[in-house]
Amino acid sequence: MLKAPGENPRILVTNDDGINAPGLKIMEAIAREISNDVYVVAPEVNHSGAGHSLTLRRPLRTRRVSERHFAVDGTPTDCVLLALQNILVDKDIDLILSGVNHGHNLGEDVTYSGTIAAAMEATLLQVPAIAFSQACRDRHPVKWKTAEHWAPGIIQPMLTMEWPKDVLMNVNFPDTLAQSVKGVAVTRQGKQKVGDELIERIDPRGEPYVWIGVSRGETSHAEGTDVAAVRDGYVSVTPIQLDMTHH
Repeated sequence: MLKAPGENPRILVTNDDGINAPGLKIMEAIAREISNDVYVVAPEVNHSGAGHSLTLRRPLRTRRVSERHFAVDGTPTDCVLLALQNILVDKDIDLILSGVNHGHNLGEDVTYSGTIAAAMEATLLQVPAIAFSQACRDRHPVKWKTAEHWAPGIIQPMLTMEWPKDVLMNVNFPDTLAQSVKGVAVTRQGKQKVGDELIERIDPRGEPYVWIGVSRGETSHAEGTDVAAVRDGYVSVTPIQLDMTHH
């Protein structure tokens, strides 16, 4: 249990899309529906696909944007580590919310995602964490209102719920208008490997380069998975454990 009913949790908001990302503003607005004690520590620039990477080969710099907003010139993992052990070391953070990510984090996405990685780092540091992602299609408006509408009702029960210390929650909103969402489904991790679309080009200096695309390979959307739930118009909530041992 994070807080007794009626108490005001101290929330840290972070992301992997950067301090100026629209999804971060949505995440902060969601947090402020839950609490009036909210801090934001996020990367200076987009770190999508950074995974659970830590900056070790250079020093990190923190920029104070405002009284409760900080930008770090590092990864999402760096942001959480610095927030808890440096920037806000005198604050007891009760909950970390990561997102809202631009695009879903389903199936094997969780191993690449900086959004998930921020929640992983929080979990390792024994702070409960929830990652949020909004599914969308390329060149279509992102339905941020769906995340904004559904997230508070997902967070509230978790404030008074016990879950294991080595578990984070991964929440994905479907690419559907808020009023058309069919409900919330508790799911297991599905399979949706990036299709490894490699685009080869020649740069202006005549040197070849390769750009990794985001196309998806063929997937089997088994019922009960996060992939199937979001496909069918549900918000998926997937508990993810840090122990990857195949017991």
